[in-house]
Amino acid sequence: MIVINGESITESTLSNLENLEKAIFQRLLNDSEVYSYDSMEELRFEIALRNNIVASAALMAQGEARFETFAGSQGNPAYWNITETGGFLLREDVNPSDAITDIIENSQFYAYECATAILIIYYHAILNTIGPKLFNEYFQDLLLYSWHFDSDLVMQSVYTYYTIPGDVVYFKNPDFNPLTYWWRGENAVVMGDDLYFGHGLGIKDEAYIIEFLNGTRKLDATKPAYLSDYVARPSFTHLAKLFSQQNRRTKHQHPVIIHRKNSISLDRYLFYLYRSYLPNQ
Repeated sequence: MIVINGESITESTLSNLENLEKAIFQRLLNDSEVYSYDSMEELRFEIALRNNIVASAALMAQGEARFETFAGSQGNPAYWNITETGGFLLREDVNPSDAITDIIENSQFYAYECATAILIIYYHAILNTIGPKLFNEYFQDLLLYSWHFDSDLVMQSVYTYYTIPGDVVYFKNPDFNPLTYWWRGENAVVMGDDLYFGHGLGIKDEAYIIEFLNGTRKLDATKPAYLSDYVARPSFTHLAKLFSQQNRRTKHQHPVIIHRKNSISLDRYLFYLYRSYLPNQ
């Protein structure tokens, strides 16, 4: 259900939508949950950003970037410095927009794990939604490491099996083989038409991803892999309001949570992050 300024809208409210945009709008409209916006522009922003998230995931799928653990992270040194923990730290002498674009356009120079891949997709999609000028103003000092996110993204973990193109789901593998610990799970972008993009696997359906993860379990495994109800989303309305402001304000950045666990869900990362704010932690 979609509500704008306190009033629900109908299917005929929006026009000039492309195919995937129509599908996104329809899923928002048909959900039993309420999606509330202050203006039509905020709704259009969410549809556009979701559409671009899917497009950026498709570009990553077409590229040559390899799936790697944090220990094997690789990047183009013209734009990124690799940290001791396998993160990608933006060089001070380059624009954030150029560095994010390089990951997609020169993918052969890059290797990263699946949570980091999602943040790359988010930043690339936002860049294509708001343009380089605003992107460079808001997303300085980028660090790509697992689910570490710029505080302006306001990442949320929602519990639902009702997904919308542009959402990120988590395939959990509870009995993963400790020798291939990076397959403890897979973060995957909802592409539409019952397809998902997971870095290292490509664009596949649910059955394929589960079958693949089941093949990586330990020998005495009793629990199969499954699609969890963890759904990751940035706050689309927050971003829409943020980018409509005239003046950039100072912001508090979250600490980087160094956990050294490849392929974790946003839900797990947020647990680590929120725990770091508690006293005596």
